[in-house]
Amino acid sequence: MAEDLVRPIIVKKIKKTAAGHHGGAWKIAYADFVTAMMAFFLLMWLLGSTSKAQKEGISDYFKTPLKVALMGGTSVGASDTLIKNGGGKDFTKKSGQVKKVEGPDGKKTKVDAEEAKKVLEKEEKVKLEELKKKIEKAIDDSPNLSKFKNQLLLDITSDGLRVQIVDEQNRAMFNSSRADMQPYAKQILQELGKTLNDVPNRISLSGHTDATPYPDGEKSYSNWELSSDRANASRRELVAGGMDESKILRVVGLSSASLFNKENPYDATNRRISIIIMNKQAEENAMKDGEVVNAPSDSSSINTGEAVKAP
Repeated sequence: MAEDLVRPIIVKKIKKTAAGHHGGAWKIAYADFVTAMMAFFLLMWLLGSTSKAQKEGISDYFKTPLKVALMGGTSVGASDTLIKNGGGKDFTKKSGQVKKVEGPDGKKTKVDAEEAKKVLEKEEKVKLEELKKKIEKAIDDSPNLSKFKNQLLLDITSDGLRVQIVDEQNRAMFNSSRADMQPYAKQILQELGKTLNDVPNRISLSGHTDATPYPDGEKSYSNWELSSDRANASRRELVAGGMDESKILRVVGLSSASLFNKENPYDATNRRISIIIMNKQAEENAMKDGEVVNAPSDSSSINTGEAVKAP
Protein backbone atom coordinates (compact mmCIF):
# COMPACT_ATOMS: atom_id res chain seq x y z
CA MET A 1 0.00 0.00 0.00
CA ALA A 2 2.90 2.32 0.82
CA GLU A 3 4.39 1.76 -2.57
CA ASP A 4 1.11 2.72 -4.17
CA LEU A 5 1.15 6.02 -2.29
CA VAL A 6 4.61 7.07 -3.68
CA ARG A 7 4.10 8.39 -7.17
CA PRO A 8 6.89 9.17 -9.56
CA ILE A 9 7.69 12.89 -10.21
CA ILE A 10 7.57 13.69 -13.86
CA VAL A 11 9.45 16.87 -15.08
CA LYS A 12 8.33 18.22 -18.38
CA LYS A 13 10.78 20.47 -20.29
CA ILE A 14 8.97 22.86 -22.59
CA LYS A 15 11.10 24.44 -25.29
CA LYS A 16 9.81 27.93 -26.02
CA THR A 17 10.34 29.33 -29.49
CA ALA A 18 9.69 33.01 -30.12
CA ALA A 19 7.86 34.21 -33.15
CA GLY A 20 9.82 35.91 -35.93
CA HIS A 21 8.63 39.47 -35.27
CA HIS A 22 8.90 39.18 -31.50
CA GLY A 23 12.69 38.45 -31.42
CA GLY A 24 15.48 40.73 -29.88
CA ALA A 25 17.77 41.17 -32.90
CA TRP A 26 16.29 44.58 -33.68
CA LYS A 27 17.43 45.89 -30.31
CA ILE A 28 21.07 45.31 -31.25
CA ALA A 29 20.64 47.18 -34.51
CA TYR A 30 18.86 50.03 -32.73
CA ALA A 31 21.65 50.26 -30.14
CA ASP A 32 24.25 50.47 -32.93
CA PHE A 33 22.24 53.23 -34.60
CA VAL A 34 21.92 55.25 -31.38
CA THR A 35 25.64 54.84 -30.71
CA ALA A 36 26.49 56.03 -34.22
CA MET A 37 24.19 59.06 -33.89
CA MET A 38 25.69 59.93 -30.51
CA ALA A 39 29.20 59.75 -32.02
CA PHE A 40 28.06 61.92 -34.97
CA PHE A 41 26.58 64.66 -32.78
CA LEU A 42 29.63 64.51 -30.49
CA LEU A 43 31.82 65.06 -33.57
CA MET A 44 29.64 67.97 -34.67
CA TRP A 45 29.93 69.53 -31.22
CA LEU A 46 33.71 69.15 -31.19
CA LEU A 47 34.03 70.71 -34.64
CA GLY A 48 31.82 73.62 -33.61
CA SER A 49 33.86 74.34 -30.47
CA THR A 50 37.29 74.01 -32.15
CA SER A 51 39.14 77.06 -33.45
CA LYS A 52 40.55 77.34 -36.97
CA ALA A 53 44.12 77.00 -35.73
CA GLN A 54 43.25 73.82 -33.82
CA LYS A 55 41.56 72.37 -36.91
CA GLU A 56 44.69 73.08 -38.97
CA GLY A 57 46.80 71.39 -36.32
CA ILE A 58 44.60 68.31 -36.37
CA SER A 59 44.71 68.29 -40.17
CA ASP A 60 48.50 68.50 -40.17
CA TYR A 61 48.66 65.70 -37.63
CA PHE A 62 46.69 63.33 -39.85
CA LYS A 63 48.66 64.38 -42.94
CA THR A 64 51.84 62.96 -41.37
CA PRO A 65 52.00 59.16 -41.62
CA LEU A 66 53.22 57.10 -38.68
CA LYS A 67 56.33 56.07 -40.58
CA VAL A 68 57.34 59.70 -41.20
CA ALA A 69 56.55 60.66 -37.62
CA LEU A 70 58.79 57.88 -36.26
CA MET A 71 61.61 57.81 -38.82
CA GLY A 72 61.56 61.31 -40.26
CA GLY A 73 61.29 62.50 -43.84
CA THR A 74 58.85 64.51 -45.94
CA SER A 75 55.20 63.55 -45.95
CA VAL A 76 52.87 63.89 -48.89
CA GLY A 77 50.59 66.14 -46.91
CA ALA A 78 53.40 68.59 -46.20
CA SER A 79 53.63 69.63 -49.84
CA ASP A 80 51.28 71.88 -51.74
CA THR A 81 51.09 69.56 -54.75
CA LEU A 82 52.12 66.05 -55.63
CA ILE A 83 53.78 67.17 -58.85
CA LYS A 84 56.30 69.35 -56.99
CA ASN A 85 57.81 66.31 -55.26
CA GLY A 86 58.23 64.44 -58.54
CA GLY A 87 61.31 64.25 -60.68
CA GLY A 88 60.41 67.15 -62.94
CA LYS A 89 61.32 70.82 -62.58
CA ASP A 90 58.84 73.15 -60.92
CA PHE A 91 57.97 75.57 -63.73
CA THR A 92 55.70 77.62 -61.49
CA LYS A 93 58.64 78.97 -59.49
CA LYS A 94 60.37 82.08 -60.82
CA SER A 95 64.02 82.97 -60.35
CA GLY A 96 64.55 84.75 -57.05
CA GLN A 97 60.98 84.15 -55.96
CA VAL A 98 60.32 84.30 -52.25
CA LYS A 99 57.23 83.60 -50.21
CA LYS A 100 55.00 86.61 -49.86
CA VAL A 101 54.16 87.87 -46.42
CA GLU A 102 50.52 88.73 -46.18
CA GLY A 103 48.91 90.92 -43.62
CA PRO A 104 45.53 90.59 -41.90
CA ASP A 105 43.75 92.11 -44.90
CA GLY A 106 45.30 89.59 -47.29
CA LYS A 107 47.48 92.19 -49.04
CA LYS A 108 51.24 91.94 -49.33
CA THR A 109 53.03 93.99 -46.71
CA LYS A 110 56.59 95.19 -46.99
CA VAL A 111 58.86 97.49 -45.06
CA ASP A 112 59.13 100.71 -47.04
CA ALA A 113 62.23 102.72 -46.26
CA GLU A 114 60.63 105.92 -47.50
CA GLU A 115 57.62 105.45 -45.22
CA ALA A 116 59.90 104.79 -42.24
CA LYS A 117 61.85 107.93 -43.09
CA LYS A 118 58.65 109.99 -43.25
CA VAL A 119 57.57 108.68 -39.85
CA LEU A 120 60.92 109.66 -38.32
CA GLU A 121 60.75 113.11 -39.90
CA LYS A 122 57.24 113.59 -38.55
CA GLU A 123 58.33 112.60 -35.04
CA GLU A 124 61.31 114.96 -35.24
CA LYS A 125 59.07 117.80 -36.41
CA VAL A 126 56.84 117.26 -33.37
CA LYS A 127 59.91 117.47 -31.12
CA LEU A 128 61.01 120.70 -32.80
CA GLU A 129 57.52 122.16 -32.33
CA GLU A 130 57.75 121.34 -28.63
CA LEU A 131 61.21 122.93 -28.49
CA LYS A 132 59.84 126.04 -30.20
CA LYS A 133 57.15 126.37 -27.53
CA LYS A 134 59.78 125.83 -24.82
CA ILE A 135 62.01 128.61 -26.20
CA GLU A 136 59.03 130.96 -26.60
CA LYS A 137 58.10 130.32 -22.96
CA ALA A 138 61.71 130.89 -21.88
CA ILE A 139 61.69 134.23 -23.75
CA ASP A 140 58.44 135.27 -22.05
CA ASP A 141 59.66 134.21 -18.59
CA SER A 142 63.11 135.80 -18.89
CA PRO A 143 63.21 139.53 -18.07
CA ASN A 144 66.42 139.81 -20.11
CA LEU A 145 64.81 138.34 -23.26
CA SER A 146 61.18 139.44 -23.05
CA LYS A 147 62.04 143.09 -23.76
CA PHE A 148 63.69 142.01 -27.03
CA LYS A 149 60.85 139.71 -28.04
CA ASN A 150 60.15 141.65 -31.25
CA GLN A 151 63.68 140.97 -32.47
CA LEU A 152 63.51 137.22 -31.87
CA LEU A 153 61.76 135.30 -34.66
CA LEU A 154 61.16 131.54 -34.44
CA ASP A 155 60.00 129.27 -37.27
CA ILE A 156 60.34 125.70 -38.55
CA THR A 157 62.33 125.22 -41.76
CA SER A 158 63.40 122.19 -43.78
CA ASP A 159 66.71 122.22 -41.85
CA GLY A 160 65.15 122.45 -38.37
CA LEU A 161 64.06 125.08 -35.86
CA ARG A 162 65.37 128.54 -36.80
CA VAL A 163 65.87 131.34 -34.27
CA GLN A 164 66.59 134.69 -35.93
CA ILE A 165 67.85 137.80 -34.14
CA VAL A 166 67.10 140.76 -36.38
CA ASP A 167 68.00 144.42 -36.24
CA GLU A 168 65.37 147.05 -35.61
CA GLN A 169 65.51 150.45 -37.22
CA ASN A 170 66.66 152.13 -34.03
CA ARG A 171 68.32 149.14 -32.35
CA ALA A 172 71.20 147.48 -34.18
CA MET A 173 72.99 144.38 -32.86
CA PHE A 174 76.39 145.44 -34.21
CA ASN A 175 78.18 148.71 -34.75
CA SER A 176 77.83 150.00 -38.27
CA SER A 177 79.98 148.06 -40.77
CA ARG A 178 81.74 146.26 -37.94
CA ALA A 179 81.50 142.95 -36.05
CA ASP A 180 81.50 144.61 -32.59
CA MET A 181 78.36 143.42 -30.82
CA GLN A 182 76.11 145.62 -28.72
CA PRO A 183 75.73 144.61 -25.01
CA TYR A 184 72.05 143.76 -25.37
CA ALA A 185 72.81 141.39 -28.29
CA LYS A 186 75.46 139.63 -26.19
CA GLN A 187 72.88 139.20 -23.45
CA ILE A 188 70.38 137.62 -25.87
CA LEU A 189 72.93 135.18 -27.29
CA GLN A 190 74.23 134.15 -23.88
CA GLU A 191 70.68 133.42 -22.66
CA LEU A 192 70.00 131.41 -25.81
CA GLY A 193 73.28 129.52 -25.37
CA LYS A 194 72.18 128.46 -21.90
CA THR A 195 68.76 127.32 -23.15
CA LEU A 196 69.94 125.52 -26.30
CA ASN A 197 72.71 123.60 -24.56
CA ASP A 198 70.16 121.09 -23.24
CA VAL A 199 68.99 120.26 -26.76
CA PRO A 200 70.61 117.12 -28.26
CA ASN A 201 70.59 118.59 -31.81
CA ARG A 202 73.59 120.31 -33.37
CA ILE A 203 73.63 124.04 -34.14
CA SER A 204 74.24 125.97 -37.35
CA LEU A 205 75.06 129.71 -37.31
CA SER A 206 74.81 132.12 -40.21
CA GLY A 207 75.41 135.86 -40.41
CA HIS A 208 73.46 138.12 -42.80
CA THR A 209 73.80 141.74 -43.92
CA ASP A 210 71.69 144.08 -46.00
CA ALA A 211 72.56 144.94 -49.60
CA THR A 212 74.39 148.18 -48.79
CA PRO A 213 77.86 147.74 -50.33
CA TYR A 214 81.22 148.92 -49.04
CA PRO A 215 82.81 151.88 -50.87
CA ASP A 216 85.41 149.60 -52.47
CA GLY A 217 82.78 147.04 -53.47
CA GLU A 218 83.83 143.39 -53.41
CA LYS A 219 87.52 144.06 -54.05
CA SER A 220 88.55 144.34 -50.37
CA TYR A 221 86.69 143.85 -47.09
CA SER A 222 83.05 143.29 -48.08
CA ASN A 223 79.72 142.13 -46.70
CA TRP A 224 80.91 138.54 -47.09
CA GLU A 225 83.72 139.04 -44.58
CA LEU A 226 81.46 141.16 -42.36
CA SER A 227 78.70 138.54 -42.19
CA SER A 228 81.26 135.82 -41.42
CA ASP A 229 82.86 137.88 -38.65
CA ARG A 230 79.45 138.63 -37.11
CA ALA A 231 78.48 134.93 -37.22
CA ASN A 232 81.73 134.02 -35.47
CA ALA A 233 81.20 136.74 -32.87
CA SER A 234 77.75 135.24 -32.19
CA ARG A 235 79.34 131.81 -31.77
CA ARG A 236 81.64 133.17 -29.08
CA GLU A 237 78.72 134.64 -27.14
CA LEU A 238 76.74 131.37 -27.30
CA VAL A 239 79.74 129.52 -25.87
CA ALA A 240 80.18 132.24 -23.22
CA GLY A 241 76.55 131.67 -22.20
CA GLY A 242 77.17 127.98 -21.49
CA MET A 243 76.78 126.18 -24.81
CA ASP A 244 79.14 123.29 -25.44
CA GLU A 245 81.39 124.30 -28.33
CA SER A 246 81.12 120.84 -29.91
CA LYS A 247 77.40 121.41 -30.48
CA ILE A 248 78.14 124.07 -33.10
CA LEU A 249 78.51 122.27 -36.40
CA ARG A 250 78.69 125.12 -38.90
CA VAL A 251 79.36 128.89 -38.90
CA VAL A 252 78.91 130.72 -42.20
CA GLY A 253 78.55 134.24 -43.55
CA LEU A 254 75.97 134.73 -46.31
CA SER A 255 76.25 138.48 -46.92
CA SER A 256 73.00 139.64 -48.56
CA ALA A 257 72.50 136.41 -50.54
CA SER A 258 69.52 135.36 -48.39
CA LEU A 259 67.40 138.41 -47.61
CA PHE A 260 64.73 138.44 -44.93
CA ASN A 261 62.88 141.30 -46.61
CA LYS A 262 63.23 140.58 -50.31
CA GLU A 263 61.15 143.60 -51.30
CA ASN A 264 63.58 145.99 -49.60
CA PRO A 265 67.19 144.71 -49.70
CA TYR A 266 68.35 147.66 -47.57
CA ASP A 267 65.86 147.07 -44.75
CA ALA A 268 67.28 146.72 -41.22
CA THR A 269 65.66 143.29 -40.72
CA ASN A 270 68.04 141.86 -43.34
CA ARG A 271 70.89 142.43 -40.89
CA ARG A 272 70.44 139.40 -38.67
CA ILE A 273 71.93 136.30 -37.07
CA SER A 274 70.24 132.96 -37.79
CA ILE A 275 70.59 130.05 -35.36
CA ILE A 276 69.26 126.74 -36.68
CA ILE A 277 68.69 123.77 -34.36
CA MET A 278 69.35 121.19 -37.07
CA ASN A 279 67.29 118.08 -37.69
CA LYS A 280 68.98 114.74 -38.42
CA GLN A 281 68.84 115.15 -42.19
CA ALA A 282 70.45 118.59 -42.06
CA GLU A 283 73.13 117.26 -39.71
CA GLU A 284 73.93 114.40 -42.09
CA ASN A 285 74.12 116.78 -45.05
CA ALA A 286 76.44 119.11 -43.16
CA MET A 287 78.67 116.22 -42.10
CA LYS A 288 78.90 115.00 -45.71
CA ASP A 289 79.87 118.45 -46.97
CA GLY A 290 83.22 118.10 -48.74
CA GLU A 291 83.25 114.33 -48.35
CA VAL A 292 85.60 112.68 -50.84
CA VAL A 293 83.98 110.27 -53.27
CA ASN A 294 86.31 107.39 -54.06
CA ALA A 295 86.64 106.96 -57.82
CA PRO A 296 88.18 103.89 -59.44
CA SER A 297 91.90 104.37 -59.93
CA ASP A 298 93.99 103.19 -62.87
CA SER A 299 96.85 102.20 -60.61
CA SER A 300 96.59 98.82 -58.98
CA SER A 301 98.29 99.91 -55.76
CA ILE A 302 98.63 103.03 -53.64
CA ASN A 303 102.03 104.22 -52.51
CA THR A 304 101.91 104.61 -48.73
CA GLY A 305 105.51 105.76 -48.40
CA GLU A 306 106.71 102.44 -47.06
CA ALA A 307 108.91 100.16 -49.15
CA VAL A 308 107.89 96.52 -49.33
CA LYS A 309 110.86 94.24 -49.13
CA ALA A 310 111.01 91.22 -51.38
CA PRO A 311 111.23 87.93 -49.59
